[in-house]
Amino acid sequence: MHYLVVSFSHKNTDLVTREQLALDSKERRGRVARRLLTDPQINEVILLSTCNRVEFITSVRDPYDATETILREIADYSGLHLEELEGRADLYEDNGAIHHIFSVASGLDSLVVGETQISGQLKDAYKEAFEEGFCGQKLGRVMHYAFKCSAQVRNLTDISKNPVSIASAAVAMAEDMVGSLEGREAVVVGAGEMGTLAAKHLMGRGARVTLVGRDREKVERVAREIDPSIAVATIADLPQLINRIPLLFSATSSPEPIITDSLVEPRAFRRVWFDMAVPRDIEVEERGIEVVAVDDLKAIVEKNMTLREEQAKEGYKIVGRFVNEFFHWLQTLEIEPIIKEIRSQAREAALAELERAVKKGFIRPEDRKNIEKLLHNAFNRFLHRPTKKLKGVANEPKADTIAEAIKFFFDIEEDVGLNRYKCEYYMNLRSEREV
Repeated sequence: MHYLVVSFSHKNTDLVTREQLALDSKERRGRVARRLLTDPQINEVILLSTCNRVEFITSVRDPYDATETILREIADYSGLHLEELEGRADLYEDNGAIHHIFSVASGLDSLVVGETQISGQLKDAYKEAFEEGFCGQKLGRVMHYAFKCSAQVRNLTDISKNPVSIASAAVAMAEDMVGSLEGREAVVVGAGEMGTLAAKHLMGRGARVTLVGRDREKVERVAREIDPSIAVATIADLPQLINRIPLLFSATSSPEPIITDSLVEPRAFRRVWFDMAVPRDIEVEERGIEVVAVDDLKAIVEKNMTLREEQAKEGYKIVGRFVNEFFHWLQTLEIEPIIKEIRSQAREAALAELERAVKKGFIRPEDRKNIEKLLHNAFNRFLHRPTKKLKGVANEPKADTIAEAIKFFFDIEEDVGLNRYKCEYYMNLRSEREV
């Protein structure tokens, strides 16, 4: 079994390409995951799709064949050429895959380094994949350690002391462009996580916010949770709002633009709109409107990067330690079941010969229990030294090679060991699903 991640992010793709790659609905993610899992080389899959990245996190039998399958599937649903995808994709296997996943979960690979939103998005992606049956223990153990690693990076560094998400970067850029936001009106379209964050940051700077969404009840609930003074409107109110209020932040999950030229009326005042959605929410050509897209927020990111560089280095040290701990943990988990299997084989062989001896009259039936005890003590004594040595190498690099050799010589099944683990987050999800 191997770990494989096929990654498209702000590092290797532009906004337009990421829009084509986006898996922006549960139904679309489900279709893609089910098709991938029909390939016998792919065991489990988690699909993570955000504004800045699309990650195919998998456990596979053959990384080369699985990569080909994943890239062909991406080409099929996105309409992008296979050759372009091969040239853009970042591929990570085994140790590299685990290091990448832990870095992503910890916010170290984000457009805005240190942002905490990605950890929640990864948890949601894992939860969805688990509940839909797309992943189980193989990726569950990775997620278990990824979330522990993320918590350690947050707790032991100051990288998230002043959290910066795409939403907060947008608000900071708005302040740079138009001046103080104190008392200014601003429209936030979308009551999801990104819209909520934008509204919070705007309120924190003294802006007067109108939150817009399709479901008025949901928008009212979200607004109350943020600040009772937030005004509430629906999509039907958008034309009036965008032609009256100069400042707009949009972050919906709509597959098509929701703000187009057909809704816009000419105005004499300057309008600044922030499109934080992927795919884009805004598609206008009207003069006097400045549209800032996700990729344009990199300027804000760069301003914070210098301050975060040292903390990021510390964060990567923590990730490195967790990667080592993770593989040591897996090796330890693999050793115990192998020892148990060897003992089981020895016991079965001894009992089979004992049964044969009793049937042939070599041993009296009344002596059977005593001889069984004698045999048990004998193979325990025989296996004591190799068992001790095997446990002793569990945390050494050579453990994998030794374990595989023993499994080969004793004809132990391939899946004995690594998949017999306890993952707290996995067990919690299973309990929730069974309730």
